Amino acid sequence: MGLTSELCTIIHATRYESLGEDCVARVKQAIQDGIAVALAGCGQQPVAIGVAHAQNLGGAPQASVWGWGFKASVVQAANINAMATHVLDFEPMWSPPTHSVSPTVPVAFALAELHGATGKDIITAVAKGLEIQGRLQYAGDQFAPEDLTFHPPGVAGVFGSAVVAADLLKLDVMSMRRALGIAASRAGSLLANVGSMTKCTHCGNAAASGLDAALLAQRGFTANPDVLEAHKGVIATFFPNSFDAARLLDYGKPWRVVDPGLAIKLFPSQYGTHYAITAGLDIHAQAGGAERIRQVRIVSPVMKYIDRPQPATGLDGKFSLQYGAAAAMLDGKVGIASFTDERRHSADMVGLLAKITLTQDPSIVGDFHHMHVAIEADLADGSRISAICRGPKGSWGVPLDPAAHRDKLLDCMSRALPPAQVDELLGLFEQLETLDTGGVKKLIALIASATQQKE
Repeated sequence: MGLTSELCTIIHATRYESLGEDCVARVKQAIQDGIAVALAGCGQQPVAIGVAHAQNLGGAPQASVWGWGFKASVVQAANINAMATHVLDFEPMWSPPTHSVSPTVPVAFALAELHGATGKDIITAVAKGLEIQGRLQYAGDQFAPEDLTFHPPGVAGVFGSAVVAADLLKLDVMSMRRALGIAASRAGSLLANVGSMTKCTHCGNAAASGLDAALLAQRGFTANPDVLEAHKGVIATFFPNSFDAARLLDYGKPWRVVDPGLAIKLFPSQYGTHYAITAGLDIHAQAGGAERIRQVRIVSPVMKYIDRPQPATGLDGKFSLQYGAAAAMLDGKVGIASFTDERRHSADMVGLLAKITLTQDPSIVGDFHHMHVAIEADLADGSRISAICRGPKGSWGVPLDPAAHRDKLLDCMSRALPPAQVDELLGLFEQLETLDTGGVKKLIALIASATQQKE
């Protein structure tokens, strides 16, 4: 039995009862977080443009576009809802780095709306889709962000989406292999587009392409059924330097959503900037007013893609160590409003960015488990203060207060739903595994009733 065949056999045999309590709890957390940030992100400009584009293309009204009050084809709905989930860069982070929630959760809910599904069905499908993405990155030893050659969700994500769809469409092993084969020819994304609107389409395209691949496979469309190990296949193309097939075949042993687990983001920006933001918040507390700061020195690992001393826009600022640190030092908090164009070009931000220098030290390990970012600031009275972050709250090994996560969920959901509906939605999420198809329809109706708040 080849690698693709053996993997699909394992995935196909996995049932809800195979997951275990810890996996179910963490998948529920991932689903809840993903939909919350999607509701906060659905009114952002890139999503609005995507919505206008989808409406112009037309298509059968099969599944809801969250926050916009209409239905699109199941593929387009998954695409736009995945864009909304990723556009704020606020969904959970994974190890090795990828965005596994955006390409999977919107697919599960689009198919559940179209065909019906229980809460257990959704949890099981999402668990499988999260795991394949984590396992691919882990097998490929893709830990250090600076060493990545492609944006992970554009590659791993399309397989996650295809697995979710294959599970909910009840494809057999051969059809799942063909779905992965089709999906493999849709994989790809460039890191050069980080900081632009196109980045969120990496997750949107992954969600749509994987779902479309499974739908085609369901109809009998063919592809290489051994696409992972094939000559010039997935491994040879995307993981040419290192790939440990045994890691891939350890699928679910343990579930990577449990070990090492997901990192809940408390700031809506690229994960490396969270280290600078956390240290910047400490500087803010020590400084006694940002106006007292005269010079700032940041030391980080080599992460060229987030060395952006003068980001052009608020969106670009999500991928700037300097900007994230400046927002934290100025405001003592960093949230969705920190990354608007208005905040980027405000006088105090412009002034502080001019005082920041960044040194990227190659001796500092560049993966999220072992890296650190240090900040040193000179104050007007001649004193010097410093801070260092070795792991933001919610990262691996750094506990997150459940109340802090609930505050995030409330903030995100309340941007699109009134308080009573937020409470009802959170309650349904908590009991997701108990919901029958009627209960899931009720949950989906609440999500679909969200009203986007334009950026």
